[in-house]
Amino acid sequence: MPRHAERTEMRKTMVYPARFRKDKTAAGFVVSFPDVPETITQGETIEEAAAMAADALELARTFYTEKWADIPAPSELKRGIRMVRVLRAG
Repeated sequence: MPRHAERTEMRKTMVYPARFRKDKTAAGFVVSFPDVPETITQGETIEEAAAMAADALELARTFYTEKWADIPAPSELKRGIRMVRVLRAG
């Protein structure tokens, strides 16, 4: 991807910290978002969990929009946290 296209893509998205934890009761991974605590999902693999996390974050954003509220701003990346990308509103 050319650099200008990459910069344009970055402006269209927001990146949120997500905590991926191995599920202790079942196979797979549980994903939660420190900045959007009502958003929790899971997947059988890291890749599936990451895809589900992006979908869950997008769904949470629609709930915030329906309530005429802004989704909380993403916090800084911390140790042991992965980033998940979601499209910006509007």
